[in-house]
Amino acid sequence: MLLRRRALLTMLALPSLARAQSFPDRPLRLIVPFAAGTSSDIQGRLVASRMTERLGQPIVVENRAGGGGTVGAEVVAKARPDGHTLLLGSNGPLTINPVLHPRLPYDVEAELMPVALLSRSPLTVR
Repeated sequence: MLLRRRALLTMLALPSLARAQSFPDRPLRLIVPFAAGTSSDIQGRLVASRMTERLGQPIVVENRAGGGGTVGAEVVAKARPDGHTLLLGSNGPLTINPVLHPRLPYDVEAELMPVALLSRSPLTVR
């Protein structure tokens, strides 16, 4: 919990540095690669709300479900690399899909860059 708070506070503190460079100069897009109403969608909308307050620019949340997150990740990977299109990433499109599907329409390492850690979800198998 402490790590998540620290990461979120760090992310929310960054906009003050970005303003010196006049970023963002237009609304941002946050692509959630899962359906509306899922836990990822809720998390994305909560973060977008806080980022909107801090950045002074609207964050538009777009749900692009399909292919275990592949559809949304492709939208972000193929977007103009200017920092105005963000992906709410998860293990599916970033680590599992590249191993299971060798011909993905995007290259995780070449086309996507991590920005912040928002949360961790421990999984326990008994």
